[in-house]
Amino acid sequence: MWLKASLNGGRAPGEHPALPLTPQDLADDARAVAAQGASAVHAHPRDAGGLETLAAPAVGAAVSAIRRAVPGLPVGVSTGLWITGGDVEARLSAVRAWAPLPDEERPDFASCNVSEPGFHDLAVAVLESGVGVEAGVWSRDDAEELAASGLAGRVMRVLVEIMDASAEDAVPEAARVLDRLDALGLTAPRLLHGEGAAAWPLLEEAVRRGLPGRMGLEDVLHGPSGEPVSGNAELVRLALARSAQG
Repeated sequence: MWLKASLNGGRAPGEHPALPLTPQDLADDARAVAAQGASAVHAHPRDAGGLETLAAPAVGAAVSAIRRAVPGLPVGVSTGLWITGGDVEARLSAVRAWAPLPDEERPDFASCNVSEPGFHDLAVAVLESGVGVEAGVWSRDDAEELAASGLAGRVMRVLVEIMDASAEDAVPEAARVLDRLDALGLTAPRLLHGEGAAAWPLLEEAVRRGLPGRMGLEDVLHGPSGEPVSGNAELVRLALARSAQG
């Protein structure tokens, strides 16, 4: 299974003892999850105070640290609008500042949530910075928006992200979103994942459908049976073990 490790997300320091925050933390975890078989990593770079940031120096520091630790491992970052406190223009300005980063500091891809204001301009800015776009599609309405955006043919991957769903509701909702993407003729590669209670059911659904998946401390803090986990490497190991079981 092609599995992306979601290393930290927007979690606050202390939410899990092994939550990686600094560039060195992220590099160490990237090395550990790659050793377990992760195919790529997704990180939310932090500032000196541990807060999420889109600032080019912090993004460059995190990405380059991961690249030094695991050469060749694809590295992605977030562009979540909450990171700039909902300020669309501040986010756009921050992302445009990625373009001058040296190759070793520039992410391979960035997730851009279709449902957030400013998606079109953000995605264009990411592309113009030399970074691939992962379009975050959280609903059937998002699928419609992506189809109408004129950018569907330029995204490297569609992230079908089922948010705030129960374990029981997540898989049926994922099916509805995937069916809508099909109906709209959106053929970009897809990755399926969820958060919290939906993380493990959707990992299993991704396996069943033969889709790439995602797992890490951003998405869930426990194993498939609710057991505590030591960190990202254990989550990736458990996820790939389940994928091997089919």
